[in-house]
Amino acid sequence: MRTLFTYCTLFPRRTAYVLIALLAAGIAEGLSLTALLPLLSIAVGDTANSDIGKKIVEVLQGIGIEPTIGVMLLIIVGGMIIKSLILLLANRQVGYTVAHVATALRLELIDALLASRWQYYLRQPMGSLSNSVATEAYRAANGFEHSVTVLALAVQVVVYGTVAMFVSWQATLTSFLVGIVILRLLHQLIRATRKAGTKQTHLLRHLLTYLSDVLGSVKSLKAMARDNVAEAILRDQTKQLEKATRREIMAREALMALQEPILATLMAIGLYLALVMWELSLPAVMVMVFLLTRLLSLLNKTQRKYQNLMAQESAYWALRTAIEEARAAAERTTGTRMPTFQTGISLRNVNFDYGTKTIFQELNLELPAHSFTTIAGPSGVGKSTMLDLLCGLAEPRSGEILIDGVSLREINLREWRRMIGYVSQENVLLHDTILSNILVGAPDLVEADAERALRQAGAWDFVSVLPDGLNTVVGERGGLLSGGQRQRIAIARALAHRPSFLLLDEPTSALDPESEQLVCETLRKLAKNLTVVAVSHQPALIAAADNIYTLSRGKAEPMQRPSEAGNNFDARAAISR
Repeated sequence: MRTLFTYCTLFPRRTAYVLIALLAAGIAEGLSLTALLPLLSIAVGDTANSDIGKKIVEVLQGIGIEPTIGVMLLIIVGGMIIKSLILLLANRQVGYTVAHVATALRLELIDALLASRWQYYLRQPMGSLSNSVATEAYRAANGFEHSVTVLALAVQVVVYGTVAMFVSWQATLTSFLVGIVILRLLHQLIRATRKAGTKQTHLLRHLLTYLSDVLGSVKSLKAMARDNVAEAILRDQTKQLEKATRREIMAREALMALQEPILATLMAIGLYLALVMWELSLPAVMVMVFLLTRLLSLLNKTQRKYQNLMAQESAYWALRTAIEEARAAAERTTGTRMPTFQTGISLRNVNFDYGTKTIFQELNLELPAHSFTTIAGPSGVGKSTMLDLLCGLAEPRSGEILIDGVSLREINLREWRRMIGYVSQENVLLHDTILSNILVGAPDLVEADAERALRQAGAWDFVSVLPDGLNTVVGERGGLLSGGQRQRIAIARALAHRPSFLLLDEPTSALDPESEQLVCETLRKLAKNLTVVAVSHQPALIAAADNIYTLSRGKAEPMQRPSEAGNNFDARAAISR
């Protein structure tokens, strides 16, 4: 019931619209059903034994309607038509609301994810997040549909129960009590469905997470003939998911199978009580048979829909947990000052760690504007973390990062990041055109911006001779381009919005010497108009820089440029020190 109540409180207006429409449909159906008893009484020529029949006839005559068989039939059919039309509108609203619920949940999760700190992403499997946005949001929206259906059926139960009470309150109460007992006995099947649904949600997350990781490294797995190992794990997880699905199906089908004989038994008992013990008239018995059959059928449907809701509810709560975790990891938004970038960046006594692992201790560093700086050092020394600090993706435990003398804590982070172009170590391109890979859907950028950025990145020469030019599709992860071409496309993407500050994480680590030299020349040209900071352990990139720092033991030391160090300079040895 908690999920049912939660859905109603999360979307109160839409739920209210649906419930009002369903209530109107129930009232229309109930009013039409009141004509059943006088109709049957007239048909068999027996009105004396039916008080409720007499009252209905009197009401109709009071408003000028002669209760003939034709009139009674028209009332019944008219009420059903009105009910059907109202239900059509209500069900359309339900469908619209289901789509809205799925969209609202997806957007809520996406907003929470994009607002969270970078460290949060490092702990999250991307496949799990993708599953939340796609599968869990869809299942959660279906849960809302089932919850509304439960409410709709409950309204109809009340309507039929009310009409039945006027005919025979003894038979109606007896049927209700017996029905409630049966529903309680069958509740174990609903619990089994809930457990199976929770298991499905858990297994789907693990399956899609592992599948995402496997597809990301499928090339190396196939090259080493180890794809069969991944297949075995995926097969095992898929089989477990199948078992959970079977348990849900078994519980659902068992509920349906048991409800039919139970309904027949209840009807037999009801007929016996009505004819033998309470001695109701034949028209009253016929109406009660119809009403109780309908009533018990609605109770059965309500329980089945509630069972479906229990199967889907775990998806909603898993999605809600993901949203709350992402919100708890939200980035700070305290800075309000607009950034400037005229003189440069200073790091003063910066300390940073990942839990027990210390990265920087009393780090001091100067990065002058309009220069090309390379930060070198062996793997694991904190080069990428340095870029995270400069972007505001990570915050120092103590110390200051000053932009033109202003602490980064006081600066509006979003505005500061608008001034940054960033090229990550793993240049994964979208399976889309070169144009889309550069603009990435930015509404304020046009094709001319892409061409300018490609020229700045030294990529226009090879892009312009491609058969489809900017509209060339680069393939999955950019696999139809060479490593150097992918790198320059990534640099163009970072330059498209005209940044003042370009950050590059190991931009030449996967390139051949010729491509590496082209990228270094590109960066030297870019440094004439903007500030370039690259982290790398590649000698070519170190040789191309104006300023060189090496990271070691949590500190940064200036390193002499190769041209100033004489013929005996060994960049690799200098980096490893």
